[in-house]
Amino acid sequence: MGLRARGDALDRMAERELDVVVVGGGVVGAGTALDAVTRGLSVGLVEARDWASGTSSRSSKLIHGGLRYLEMLDFALVREALRERGLMVQRLAPHLVKPVPFLYPLQHHAWERVYVGSGVALYDTMGVSSGYARGLPGHRHLSRRRALRLAPALRKDALVGAVQYYDAQVDDARHTMTLVRTAAGYGAHVANRATVTGFLREGERVVGVQVADLERGREYEIRARQVVNATGVWTDETQALVGERGQFHVRASKGIHLVVPKDRIHSSTGLILRTEKSVLFVIPWGRHWIIGTTDTDWDLDKAHPAASATDIEYLLERVNAVLAVPLSREDVEGVYAGLRPLLRGESDATSQLSREHTVAHPVPGLVVVAGGKYTTYRVMAADAVNAAVHGLDRKVAQSCTDTVPLAGAEGYHALWNARATIAARSGLHVARVEHLLNRYGALVDEVLALVEEDPALGRPLTGADDYLCAEVVYACTHEGALHLEDVLDRRTRISIETFDRGVGAAEQCARLMAPVLGWTDEQVAREVDYYLKRVDAERESQEQPDDRTADAVRMGAEEVVPLV
Repeated sequence: MGLRARGDALDRMAERELDVVVVGGGVVGAGTALDAVTRGLSVGLVEARDWASGTSSRSSKLIHGGLRYLEMLDFALVREALRERGLMVQRLAPHLVKPVPFLYPLQHHAWERVYVGSGVALYDTMGVSSGYARGLPGHRHLSRRRALRLAPALRKDALVGAVQYYDAQVDDARHTMTLVRTAAGYGAHVANRATVTGFLREGERVVGVQVADLERGREYEIRARQVVNATGVWTDETQALVGERGQFHVRASKGIHLVVPKDRIHSSTGLILRTEKSVLFVIPWGRHWIIGTTDTDWDLDKAHPAASATDIEYLLERVNAVLAVPLSREDVEGVYAGLRPLLRGESDATSQLSREHTVAHPVPGLVVVAGGKYTTYRVMAADAVNAAVHGLDRKVAQSCTDTVPLAGAEGYHALWNARATIAARSGLHVARVEHLLNRYGALVDEVLALVEEDPALGRPLTGADDYLCAEVVYACTHEGALHLEDVLDRRTRISIETFDRGVGAAEQCARLMAPVLGWTDEQVAREVDYYLKRVDAERESQEQPDDRTADAVRMGAEEVVPLV
């Protein structure tokens, strides 16, 4: 998925009619491309920005059934999500999806323990009944003393006891990119920074898409027997290009998250806290914690949703209600905001709108898939391809993605067992090898080969020493990164894991990317300048009191590649 492969993919898409072209490179679009290509279909996938640049890089990074959906009696959604969670942990992406413990503090005696305990017990039982609960321990009840041993950061008067249970987490952007890479490995033609500017029509039928290559300034007509619109919160805008009224609408709900250093919250387990509107998670994330999320309506810029000072204070206030040592704004390393694509309903509150998905066939040749949650992307993808198959005049195999491991999954466990040997052979510390294995899985040898060829690439990045220089180069050669923000935001998570938001690593990263992508010194300077201005705009937006002023400030930073 390097620069040349991207250009070749667009050329090949335009050469002949495809069975399916997918619009949208988030988790659902990537999953749809993988589902279609593994059924033997010819497939193209285009994304206007970078892979996972929207919702799919800005989630809570949890793979979970959703305890609160259980409370809402949405048993079918929870059961489906728990099955998908198990598949990812055990079979599809064990290098990327890991079990993570959560502590649910109880604030009332007797009745709350019975209520919460029975819910979590049902949650575990549904996971076991899916057949894919291996590797995730069951829940357990804890006294206040035992709970405080696990989470000394909690105030003693914030709980009378607790229940601990397990879910799973994922680096969402890396997982989505790996889906794209896996689809490409099976023969799908994939291209990011390629935006759909219109739909091709023959009578009432959609027969393809018009695509602008934002990197090379070229225009393409890509014909396909079926087009799948998987553009998430942009669904309505994409549908407008067809000139037809959609059968449903998507409403955007903003959720923000804070990232703080691990030492700011003394705990060996994540936390789940009830708020007046929803729930709040404190999620382990390497050397950090992720705290989130909010759930508010958003009708402003969808590409760069802004977090306001009010949003940040809301999260700090809620988490500080249970912490013995409260957090302040100075403790916050990173802030990110994402938009959930919710199916528009009658409720005024976005927290009450459906997380379930819908697939529609609004006009011949066009399938629209929207809604859902990250965990159930594979089910959404299979449903979208099932709908597209109805428009093909031949028999097509059933979905098989429940048996298709993602790139890097095969052999991961064996390499994990051999991590000390790999460390000795490569000259890296075992902890560094573990970090690489949990990002690349069995593809780690490709990263280490870069280090062997150029030992300087085995050094940590200045200002972001969790990552090696080789990882920046690999992001460009193998993972489709085309711009500095692609690396700092999504191939790594430097932009949210450092107090300076990646500013200190920007110049070095750009210099590492330059020879791979053919940048001149002027292009290097432009990439760095854009990134620094974007960080400044984000920081300033996070000082604003409300959504509108925050959005106006954030929009002051131009796009690194303007959309046509």
